[in-house]
Amino acid sequence: MPMSEYMRGLREKVGTAVIEIPTVSVLVLDDRKRVLLVRHAEGNEWTTPGGMVEPYETPADAAVRETWEETGLHVALMRIVGVFGGAICSGAYSNGDRVSWVSTVFAAERVSGAPRPDGEETLEVRYFDRSELSGIRCKPHARLFVETAYAGRDSTYFQPATWQPAAD
Repeated sequence: MPMSEYMRGLREKVGTAVIEIPTVSVLVLDDRKRVLLVRHAEGNEWTTPGGMVEPYETPADAAVRETWEETGLHVALMRIVGVFGGAICSGAYSNGDRVSWVSTVFAAERVSGAPRPDGEETLEVRYFDRSELSGIRCKPHARLFVETAYAGRDSTYFQPATWQPAAD
């Protein structure tokens, strides 16, 4: 789906400045433990299905909606893999718009549908065996999300790396 009206309105106000956005990513594993990835039109890299949580939308609803829009699969969310942010969760679009995001990453199972790209945001949808991942051009955050899921940890988070309270 192209830029939402909400984001378009923000961009009119702030131009290409960094906007911090809440996002979701979804890791769908098949019965052979292969992970579903999408090849995005923007950047032509493989990544996890997902996207922005719209105003007043819950992360769970956004995860199911984004997976449907990008892959043609209706999924059931099983657990939260983790919540991620920081420098690895940032980027710039070809038009210069810069974004940083905090992503709630869900593990999910397919309920119905067949994998298919939407032809607008996603050019290809495919399951990958874990051993194939090192051989594809993949967004760095997607590699982190997938490896965390394969490690089997629930609700991953990171200790503060740099923030410290001010000295008294």
